[in-house]
Amino acid sequence: MSVATLLVELLTEELPPKALPRLGEVFATQIHAGLVARGLVPAAEPVRWFAAPRRLAITATGVAERAQSQEVTEKIMPVQVALDANGEATPALMKRLQSKGIALDAVAGFERRMDGKSEALFYTRTEPGAALDEVLAGIVHDAIKALPIPKLMRWGSSEVQFVRPVHRLTMLHGARVVPGRVLELDAGRVTMGHRFMSRGEIELATADAYEPTLLAEGKVIPDFGERRADIERQLHAAARAENAALGDFADLLDEVCALVEHPTVYVGEFESSYLEVPQECLILTMRANQKYFPLFDQGGRLLNRFLIVSNMRVADPSNIIEGNQRVVRPRLADARFFLEQDKKNGFGSRIVKLGNVVYHNKLGSLGDRVQRIAVLSRFIAGHLGADAVLAERAGLLAKVDLLTDMVGEFPELQGVMGRYYALAEGFNETVADAIEAHYLPRFAGDRLPVGNVACSVALADKLESLIGFFGIGDVPTGDRDPFGLRRSALGVLRILSETPLPLDLAVLIEEGRSGFKRGLLTDDFAPRLLDFMLERLRNLLREGAYAQDVVDAVIALRPTRIDQVVPRLKAVQAFQQMPEASALAAANKRIINVLKKVDESLPEPDVALLQEDAERALFHRVIEVAPLVRSHVANEDYAEALRVLAGLRDAVDSFFESVMVMSEEPVIRRNRLGLLKMLAGLMNQVADISRLSAQ
Repeated sequence: MSVATLLVELLTEELPPKALPRLGEVFATQIHAGLVARGLVPAAEPVRWFAAPRRLAITATGVAERAQSQEVTEKIMPVQVALDANGEATPALMKRLQSKGIALDAVAGFERRMDGKSEALFYTRTEPGAALDEVLAGIVHDAIKALPIPKLMRWGSSEVQFVRPVHRLTMLHGARVVPGRVLELDAGRVTMGHRFMSRGEIELATADAYEPTLLAEGKVIPDFGERRADIERQLHAAARAENAALGDFADLLDEVCALVEHPTVYVGEFESSYLEVPQECLILTMRANQKYFPLFDQGGRLLNRFLIVSNMRVADPSNIIEGNQRVVRPRLADARFFLEQDKKNGFGSRIVKLGNVVYHNKLGSLGDRVQRIAVLSRFIAGHLGADAVLAERAGLLAKVDLLTDMVGEFPELQGVMGRYYALAEGFNETVADAIEAHYLPRFAGDRLPVGNVACSVALADKLESLIGFFGIGDVPTGDRDPFGLRRSALGVLRILSETPLPLDLAVLIEEGRSGFKRGLLTDDFAPRLLDFMLERLRNLLREGAYAQDVVDAVIALRPTRIDQVVPRLKAVQAFQQMPEASALAAANKRIINVLKKVDESLPEPDVALLQEDAERALFHRVIEVAPLVRSHVANEDYAEALRVLAGLRDAVDSFFESVMVMSEEPVIRRNRLGLLKMLAGLMNQVADISRLSAQ
């Protein structure tokens, strides 16, 4: 059995840069899985994926030319159906054998063994292993179908579809071409290198020679990770040579890596007069439009220099550098023009124009929206002891920059430009900062707004959106979330929890709904919105360092003071380590199950009706510790509250060992159930401890 390295490569037109790494990974994973499934390679054998602008490829070591033969045993049918009284084959058996292509004379070699309660005939045959030449094309075809391609295209007169036109197919097993046809292309050993730096067609001697041959003769670094590392190394070297810093560039690095096959870094510059424009505008222009890497001084201020990752390495790069500088100047000039025009047209005066912009056909204009945000911002700031007037003003101005030319050209700058324009018109710095920060956090892991005014506006903005859309019934379903309500909910939860802020989420929702026209929102949306947010909180906490049962125990109480959730979680974690925790959790679960079956309302327990010593002891212990527990909970000392509750264990255990709760006497039974209800209410003030797992 011949074993060698396998190479599969698709040579294409330029592939979508943002999707390239994922395409490479999935292509390799799917082909490797197909080979493993057919027994052509052990699952542990390594596989490498290659992804460059014009190619997807994999190499897999230890691939067999043919898989080993295997013995396969299958049940034919029960003996009583297969054989008659004389032991001869029945028509049913003969028909089954014919359908399976098994000769009748093979019956004598069938194995008879018990299958459950009856005896059956089993047939063992040797199946030849899969041949690589026969199955590889199908494996590659299936891998292509599994690629995450949102939009396919056709080319030429063919009906073949792929994300980009495919020109060549290479399939080598060692030094041998594996015959096959995929995407109407016959497999071969010839590929192409760099569009301009390669010597032309490249004939690959072996699968193992793929990477070194492409690099030496084709001037292509096919491995995405190696190419990315080479670009990063060159960027850092160039930045050091310029005595500059790169800032945050990881996302752009991945995209640029998918655009070049043979990266070389050069330094470009632009006129320093453009630095008068806010640096965020210039950075976005260079990064998003031109894929350049801006350079910064050690204080984080933008320099008038940038790094170009070229796909060409030449002795004299002056034409490449000048060409890129010539391209970037008009973009920077546009940014400066937009800035000057926006300042001429004023900022604060544009508030009235928000009324002409439709926000939503049911929820009104942007003007209506900022009015609601402003009112809610004022309310929140007042409860935080912040300047309510400044918060209200920031809420009114929060969306004004959406009407500016700069944000119209670069939507990513919304909030950022609002701050610059507000400061330029003399607005209070706190107001300006809140305008920028009210979008935070924009994504998972993003920073939070700083300062109570900024937090007030950020919360108001997100809550207004959540209240409005839940109120009209336009809620996220499945993957559909066109208004980013999940992101808004997570933003509210993170601000309340991580800042933290002593605000009641239910109160905020109720206050926020008052800003909408009467009758616009449904009456019952608030509980659904709270459920939605608590579910987001549950998922957020599970992604952190908290066990599922601990999270469920706290969320079960439907907390609306989100700032208290993490302290409760930590207290429950500590409680779980106590020796009393498991017994109390089990007892609490038992109490809840008993109370679920009770339809009638239960009275407060009457001490005169307590008959057993154990129930009297439990009653007195509950009365004794209840004020302490409530005091600790009120003071947010949840760990101490649970510690006090742990002291009830002996009384609870004794009660369940000695007392028949469901007494035949109705009055006694209701009194004991009332005692359990009082106990459950006391035990579950921090969390529903019945949900805790045994430790």
